Amino acid sequence: MHLSRSSPDAVTRMVQTPVESATLYPDSDCKPMADNTLQYRWIVRLVTNLKQLLQEQTAFVAGDLLWYPVQVNEPPVPAQAPDAMVVLGRPDRERGSYKQWEEDNIAPQVVFEILSPSNSAREMLAKQAFYGKYGVLEMFFYDPDSYDFWGLIRSAPDEDLTPIMRMDFPWTSPTLGIRFEMFEDGLAVFHPNGERFKDPGEFIDERDRAFAKLRELGFDPTDL
Repeated sequence: MHLSRSSPDAVTRMVQTPVESATLYPDSDCKPMADNTLQYRWIVRLVTNLKQLLQEQTAFVAGDLLWYPVQVNEPPVPAQAPDAMVVLGRPDRERGSYKQWEEDNIAPQVVFEILSPSNSAREMLAKQAFYGKYGVLEMFFYDPDSYDFWGLIRSAPDEDLTPIMRMDFPWTSPTLGIRFEMFEDGLAVFHPNGERFKDPGEFIDERDRAFAKLRELGFDPTDL
C-alpha cells in the first residue's frame, strides 16, 4: 500500500487557522487614556469642543480611539490611538475602534497629541511618521507642561507636510477653521467665531444658566 506524502506547504495550510478579527483588531491598546490630570483635561476639552464645532456636519470626533488604517491577515497590525481625532464625512455613532476599510476608506483628517512626561521623542516621531503615511492632513502636538507646540499640515494626502510652529501663531487650521494662539499660561484654541475652547464644566454651567432664565420667563426647559 502506497501512502502519498503531503508537501510542507500543504501541511502548513492544514494546520494554520485564520486569526480572528477581535485578536487582530482589539478595541483597546491596554494603555491609559492619560498619564495625569492636565493631559486628561486637555484631551476632554479638545473632544468636547470639536464635537460642538462639528455637530451640524457629518463628522466623527473621538478621543483615544484605536484607528486601524488598513486591513491585514496577520500581525503586525498598523494602529494608533490619537488623543483626539476628527474624521469629516463619517457619521457620529458608537464605535469600538475606527477600522478605515469599514468607513468608506476615509482617514482622519486632523489628529491631536497631548504630551505627558512619559512620552519620548522617538514615540512622537513614530506617530508623525504613521500619520503622514496614512493620510492625515493636519497633526498637532502640544506639551501642556512646557508649552512646546508643533504641527504638520498639508492640503492633500499625497503632498509633503509643512511644519507649523509657535512662531506662526496666531494660526488658523484650513480644515477646521479653529485658531491657535500662545499666551503666558500656554496654548489656547478658538472656535471660528472667536470663542475660546471651554472645559466641559463650563458648558454645563452655561446650560444651567440658560435653563434658569427660561424658568424665570415661565417656561419649563424639559418641555422644549
